[in-house]
Amino acid sequence: DKAPLSKSLLLVPSAISVLLTLLFQHYQKFFAYNLQAIKEDFQLWRLLCGRTVCLDLKDTFCSSLLIYNFRIFERRYGSRKFSSFLLGAWMLSALFDLLLVELAQYIFGFTINSLPSGFLGPVFALFVPFYCSIPRVQVTQVLGYFSITNKTLVYILGLQLLTSGSYIWILALSGLISGICYNSSILKVHQILCVPSWVAKVFSWTLEPIFSSAEPTSEIRVGMGATVDIQRQQRMELLDRQIMMSQVAQMRRQRQQQGGMINWNRLFPPLRHRHNANYQDHRPSDQETPPPTEVSEEQVARLMEMGFSRGDALEALRASNNDLNVATNFLLQH
Repeated sequence: DKAPLSKSLLLVPSAISVLLTLLFQHYQKFFAYNLQAIKEDFQLWRLLCGRTVCLDLKDTFCSSLLIYNFRIFERRYGSRKFSSFLLGAWMLSALFDLLLVELAQYIFGFTINSLPSGFLGPVFALFVPFYCSIPRVQVTQVLGYFSITNKTLVYILGLQLLTSGSYIWILALSGLISGICYNSSILKVHQILCVPSWVAKVFSWTLEPIFSSAEPTSEIRVGMGATVDIQRQQRMELLDRQIMMSQVAQMRRQRQQQGGMINWNRLFPPLRHRHNANYQDHRPSDQETPPPTEVSEEQVARLMEMGFSRGDALEALRASNNDLNVATNFLLQH
């Protein structure tokens, strides 16, 4: 949803790769990333064919899963900015491929005539914004020491793709360098290598209706703002909620390890001391006792979904005057 370019990159190259592997194997030579033919015979069309479709189904599977996970950037920045990043990374990685091959031949003395084919350079380049802008949310722990986050699977897929071929490390290195150059705005690359607005409009009129998807009804509706800035803010709010849920799970594990519940003596100390002092001095009359604050059952349910007990949720909401944010912060901190 809201990622037609990612959907097209996921479906079209994968379908061509499967057809070339199963039915049209004699056409695979036209999609080989042959550097010797590019440099000596000036077959520049191989840059387009050899750097778009994978000839290895393992590379197709891993790169497709990575593109599926990286669709968050198209939802966050918009299709035009996302396509500009892919275009810039694709062109820069093609240049760095040739430079790294020449450097490897000069330093190590071995000749590389071909590289693994496929849309691999831009895929590796997307790891740069993924590492820099996507927050790390802890999901669980293995053996109590190794943290499993929302980014672990993506890094494992990248490692699997990196080890699938002998010279794929050149594509990975050139992709990472191009991603750093584009993401850090070195030499204003993002202003030079970008998709013009008229090209984006043409593709939005022609191809976007083909690859667009209806919004899932079972998901929380996010990113529906009128502008890209509003969509970005809504996406960041969703990520903030995920971070808060991760913090809740971590606090629950710490409390379980300590073997105790929340230390209410640290939570709202003026209220607790005043409550105890009233009972030590005299028993308050019915007229002096303030009426209890009405607590929303919906907010109690939301706190219980985060892992807190019903008693803790009720006490925190009453003490915070039914303010969900304040109650959540106190429960997290104590």
